[in-house]
Amino acid sequence: MDVKNPFESPTTFRLHRAEYVAAWIAVNVLLVMHWSEIRWLPALALFACIDLIGYIPGAIAFRRSPTGWISKNYYIAYNILHSQITQGAVIVAWGLTIGWEWALLAIPWHIWGDRGIWGNFLKPFGLPFEPHEAPGYRRLIDEVSAGRPAGRRAPVSTAGVPVK
Repeated sequence: MDVKNPFESPTTFRLHRAEYVAAWIAVNVLLVMHWSEIRWLPALALFACIDLIGYIPGAIAFRRSPTGWISKNYYIAYNILHSQITQGAVIVAWGLTIGWEWALLAIPWHIWGDRGIWGNFLKPFGLPFEPHEAPGYRRLIDEVSAGRPAGRRAPVSTAGVPVK
């Protein structure tokens, strides 16, 4: 994946997830180390509100939709609530107003678990709300991996079109 090809191959996707799993494990270590210092009611609320607002309404709408297509507002809600930027702002606002506390670990635990353990990243508008492999993606991956060694480009004609 790069700036000109913003997609991931199955291998880069697994590596991307592995980075989040490593961060999620680090949060687990902190949770265990500070178990008795965590206020669990706020931790559970911080954890749950991400999905109560950002995921569950869209999941219900998706399951009820006869076509599988739902309003982009559900995608927007999911992406805002599952954004590390948004959740970073929540952590800072909480820390500055309520106080810095170990319950705040529930937020990265949720986001990094979603990405690392479950493989859920932000949702693009052009795909179903729930994961389904897009035929175009499969064709793209098959074409990109069509027996060429990694890093070697297909020959290109003078018109800029790949030569078969």
